[in-house]
Amino acid sequence: MAFQKLIHHSIGEEHTDYYVGYSWTQLQGLVPIDRTVLLIDELVACYHPEISRDWKTLIIPSGEASKSWEMMRSLVDALIRWEVDRSWWLVGVGGGVVTDLVGFLAAIYMRGLRVGFVPSTLLAQVDASIGGKNGVDVGKYKNLIGTIRQPAFVIMDPQLLSSLPLREWQNGFAEIIKYACIADADLFGYLENHREQALQGEEETLFHLVLTSLQHKLHIVEEDPYEKNRRRFLNFGHTLGHAIEKVVEIPHGQAISVGMRVACQLSIQMAGLKPEEAERIQHLLQAYGLPTALPDIDWSEVWDCLRHDKKREKEVLHFILLERIGSACIKPIPIRELESVLPVYW
Repeated sequence: MAFQKLIHHSIGEEHTDYYVGYSWTQLQGLVPIDRTVLLIDELVACYHPEISRDWKTLIIPSGEASKSWEMMRSLVDALIRWEVDRSWWLVGVGGGVVTDLVGFLAAIYMRGLRVGFVPSTLLAQVDASIGGKNGVDVGKYKNLIGTIRQPAFVIMDPQLLSSLPLREWQNGFAEIIKYACIADADLFGYLENHREQALQGEEETLFHLVLTSLQHKLHIVEEDPYEKNRRRFLNFGHTLGHAIEKVVEIPHGQAISVGMRVACQLSIQMAGLKPEEAERIQHLLQAYGLPTALPDIDWSEVWDCLRHDKKREKEVLHFILLERIGSACIKPIPIRELESVLPVYW
């Protein structure tokens, strides 16, 4: 049995078609082969060479280091050499690094080219390719430069996930657990009860998790596309997690997992989360192979990253806390207060 669903979604005048459970071969009917550039992650190109066959292709080195001004300039130079104009399409094929980078490139080249994504990681299928946020890092400061602009389409092909290493699955599960924590107690229970099927990539379970995550993010983004209020809920675990990711240089999901665990401890103190619920969240993260603690780190580097976080307003960070599993809130916390309490929960 094939599990597929096509979702048409609009935010203002921007329209996106999400092809959940479809094959990447759908591309041939969506964009013209003679006026499309595929920008594809080097590992995806290695494991799935059939994707780039017959297309004009640019290969993007794997890893966060590619989200840089230097890479952006090299891609712009390539588009200029090929005389790409505003009638062309860009299609990003890869994980969150590729969707962030290509989405930003499409937004700024000639003031805007049409763009689509074929996310090849679980993280990109449940989070990075959805909602229109894109950009590049500036040194150690993550996603400091970027835009919010919706893609024309996203094709979520489950077959592309078959070649993923374990840590990439864990990256995706961290984001799915995030959705459960902030918005869906039933999804939280589903993750607890279907752990084995999820970790094995069982088709029906995976389809349910990807589709449910997509629907949650679309609902939040539609309500708050420019992150003025409720979209900030999607940053649960990410405020500290992004800093950890850059300072310790560990995979995104691992950093976010630690960030969520620390946010749960803050939530007990500041938002009324019951300790037993915080413990339940910690157990779920660990059940999916995610860390909830790390060795001591250079806190001076962490504070520097937090002070340059996009969610900072003057001397306050808007931290996402939990009132209970399935219900989040925004708590403005002075950075000076965070400096005193975060190391305690570490």
